[in-house]
Amino acid sequence: MKSPYNFVISPLGQRYNNKLNVEGGELILNTEVFNHEYVNRQAIVRSCPIMGSTPIRQGAEVVVHHNVFRRWHNIKGVEKNSKAWFSEDKYIVGPDQIFLYKNESQWKAMKGFTFVQPLKSSETIDTGQEEDPTKGVVVYDDGTYSKGDIISFTPFSKYEFVVEGKRLYRVMNKFITIKYEHKGNEETYNPSWA
Repeated sequence: MKSPYNFVISPLGQRYNNKLNVEGGELILNTEVFNHEYVNRQAIVRSCPIMGSTPIRQGAEVVVHHNVFRRWHNIKGVEKNSKAWFSEDKYIVGPDQIFLYKNESQWKAMKGFTFVQPLKSSETIDTGQEEDPTKGVVVYDDGTYSKGDIISFTPFSKYEFVVEGKRLYRVMNKFITIKYEHKGNEETYNPSWA
């Protein structure tokens, strides 16, 4: 099955990432379908669009928008699939719903996005925050920045993802305001739960 302009994907694992194995048992972390924090965001590309060109190939691993696999309740309380749903394990998504892709072994951000790892807060005054809310180190980029660059972005412009055990923020390039020089004392922040 191929789509003229969209990708056909399947979730990598289940639709929700809300279970944890603890001492041989299974712990359910969340039972709500509407909570976006537990929706799976990783998928495998089953087919690429027929029209246009894309750097993503069939079989690539991708990171998608949280609403792709999510279920919701309509006004009558009936549980529904997202508009991307096609069949039990196939979803149709546009290129704007894919943020990160890995064709073989290296992750690459889609055009217009940068993924950063937060930095530990270096404030001399204790604000109660362990990380700097508007600064990070570039981990994956679209070619605009380089891996390891320290950047700052506008408040409320980041969106959290966990990729290969690292908590990262997806930031649109248009919200990146400053590229800093390295001081040498910057430390990344990755909480233990990630």
